[in-house]
Amino acid sequence: MIGIIFILTYPFLYFYSRKPSRYKKLNFIRKISVFFSSALSGIFFKSIYATPIDWSKTYIICPNHASNLDVFAMSMALNNNFFYLGKDDLLKNPIVALYFRSIDIPFNRDSKISAFRAFKKTSERILEGMIPVIFPEGKIGEEYPPILHEFKNGPFRLAIEHQIPIIPVTIIDNWKICWDDGKTYGCKPGISRIYVHTPIDTKGLKTDDDEALKKLVYDKISSKLDYKL
Repeated sequence: MIGIIFILTYPFLYFYSRKPSRYKKLNFIRKISVFFSSALSGIFFKSIYATPIDWSKTYIICPNHASNLDVFAMSMALNNNFFYLGKDDLLKNPIVALYFRSIDIPFNRDSKISAFRAFKKTSERILEGMIPVIFPEGKIGEEYPPILHEFKNGPFRLAIEHQIPIIPVTIIDNWKICWDDGKTYGCKPGISRIYVHTPIDTKGLKTDDDEALKKLVYDKISSKLDYKL
């Protein structure tokens, strides 16, 4: 289904990926692609907001990550002015490569230089008013049921550096709907619930506060999780 929808929308994706000024519309096409490919597979998304979000402001979005379906879920939950940070292996995927050569930012997690360049580019996008989506776990684990892994410090330092709010997001059901442990793969119809927590303000915080901010976001995400069979 993903492949069919991608082929049908490719001319629009290619056109809107050519210039940064068109990226909002590129994300709109991404949403359309996600909706139809998921709906035709029997998967639907339900976003739950703790408080209304003012999308005219800039945030850093931090969701948990236990399924390949998580990117689809976040694409449906957010407004159109967002982008992802992801591993550079995604450049080999013909469907997502177009995004990671334009609006999204790939990097090699094993390379400090690559990570530095990616976060520098992310800072530039933030100054332009775009919203980065960063999975703070940095990976999908192989445990089943999954666990919430330790968070990396990058997104929290970015939020403090730019003095912008950070939004924790709990993706509740995706691991049950679409599971990939690197050996087996299986998806089934279902409803993906996405809980968007209240933004956490970082004004006045200093670099040394990144650990406390990280723990606060971790606890918020964990509070809505139910990683149990």
